Amino acid sequence: MEDILTAFRSVSGQSVGGVVLGGASAGACLASAAALRALDIDLPPRGVVLAYGFFHSSHPRAREIRRRVLDHRRLTHSRWLLNTLNRNYAGSRVALTDRYAFPGGHDLHGFPPTLMINADSDAMRASGDQFATELLSAGADVEQHTLSGTRHAFLNRPRLDAFTTAIDLMASWSVTC
Repeated sequence: MEDILTAFRSVSGQSVGGVVLGGASAGACLASAAALRALDIDLPPRGVVLAYGFFHSSHPRAREIRRRVLDHRRLTHSRWLLNTLNRNYAGSRVALTDRYAFPGGHDLHGFPPTLMINADSDAMRASGDQFATELLSAGADVEQHTLSGTRHAFLNRPRLDAFTTAIDLMASWSVTC
């Protein structure tokens, strides 16, 4: 995250209009953590764009979403495996509670305006939906979209209609945030 903050500081110093932080999947978790850290050092980003991310050290259970992903990535995106990967990323069980490791479930007051784009058939959507709810409860301005018929990592596939839709959403939102 320190690399993200270093780049953010550099770009912020050159940008008159402010900087929007963003990321997808694990990058969404990093971007939201960097936004929290930037708030703590009194250098808030103009906004944050989060695409199909996970934000909680333990993935929330969501039956409806689990039913949507039964035919796709059952093992690689299973709740058990994602939680195991989270422990590995954090380095210890204690580190799982660090708000800079996983911002979900922590104090989010003052969080910048946020565009959240989730994939419809994605196990990680449960964390994204919960994080959006937490942001709204903390008073953040959140615009949330779930793109119908999409799966995790659709931004890696520029030929998909969902790719174009998401890029258009990001472009128009970043002008207004």
